[in-house]
Amino acid sequence: MSDGYDNLSTDNFPPTDRVRWRVQAPHASEATRPEVVRRQPLWLGLLIAASAGLTTVYTCITPFAAFAVIAAVTLSRRQAVSCTMVVWLANQAVGFGVLNYPRTAQAFAWGVAIGGAAVTATLAAQWPLGRLGSLRSPIRTVVAFGAAFALYQLTLYTVAVSVLGGTGAFGPRIIGQVLLVNAVTLVGLFGLSRVVVAAASAARRRRALASPARFA
Repeated sequence: MSDGYDNLSTDNFPPTDRVRWRVQAPHASEATRPEVVRRQPLWLGLLIAASAGLTTVYTCITPFAAFAVIAAVTLSRRQAVSCTMVVWLANQAVGFGVLNYPRTAQAFAWGVAIGGAAVTATLAAQWPLGRLGSLRSPIRTVVAFGAAFALYQLTLYTVAVSVLGGTGAFGPRIIGQVLLVNAVTLVGLFGLSRVVVAAASAARRRRALASPARFA
């Protein structure tokens, strides 16, 4: 788009706490909204599908920190939290409905803990994106990812230590593997977002070319 939203680099977005979907704002210009925001159902559907697919691949280490960051970068605070919750629900549905997670109180409790940690990660990712505007976009994104990953793991570790047990899952080697999975996933999600923008731009160009033909 010529209005500066051709990609999802955070340089092209206002600080996250000022980005709004403005669904209820009739005065909002369609041309000034990011393409992903304008394709809300498509983008949300793709994130849900990605969550479900990654759950089947990684089983117990769905990369929620990566989803938290991509939601924080592309959506407003409220919409990012809602998106994270829907992605978590998709993960749980696949886990219990397809992968046969044990239907025990502890398993359900861990599911709730993971959902809470994912929301916490989303809020943690939004802070540097909204407050460190003087830094370059890649740096803000890296800081957001670091904050999201650290708070996600810290939340789960706190639950493990205080209530549910299972601290063995937080050894350095396992944490390193989870970090790698999240980093790779985040790169993939950014790529997916660019595909959405490119497809929307191509569709808009086709409509623009077709419009004069109807009046010829």
